[in-house]
Amino acid sequence: MHHHYAIYKPYGYLSQFIYNLKRKKKLLGEIYPFPDGTMAIGRLDEDSEGLLLLTTDGMMSEIVRSKNVEKEYYAQVDGLITEEAISYLKKGVEIGVNGSKYTTLPCKAFILPGSPTLPERSKKIRDERHGPTSWVSITVTEGKFRQVRKMTSAVGFPTLRLVRVRIGNIHLGSLQPGKVQEYTDFDV
Repeated sequence: MHHHYAIYKPYGYLSQFIYNLKRKKKLLGEIYPFPDGTMAIGRLDEDSEGLLLLTTDGMMSEIVRSKNVEKEYYAQVDGLITEEAISYLKKGVEIGVNGSKYTTLPCKAFILPGSPTLPERSKKIRDERHGPTSWVSITVTEGKFRQVRKMTSAVGFPTLRLVRVRIGNIHLGSLQPGKVQEYTDFDV
């Protein structure tokens, strides 16, 4: 029998259970006593937060990571993002991946009205003295290294905070940072 989990990965944690380099890092296993064989499905980098699915089922991992499953992110960006920038994001933008240029697949993107209701981040972003910020929703079906951050930078609005809020049909909902929800199966 396989185990499936949804976790709100907090800011400052790695999406893994083992880290072999000398610098001390916060790992998922410090949050919850996951059973042996549990793996993160995809990743969120250390500076990103939000919905992360974990499983002991390798086949489920393949299904969720496929291009058939949407991943939605809320990005707080530097400045007031424009409809022109959103249009570019929707069509696909050129980013760097592994030292080469890559054009992202078309995606869904729109400006969020105001700030979404999210838990406070453990590390403050910045305050209003540094200029305005805005929020955008970006939904992708691929997952290149730091892709959403690179996409917003490519259109002139660097990401300050990134929160994954949905994977397929599974939503972050009211889950709080560091909290885990167990599932009998994922219906993505």
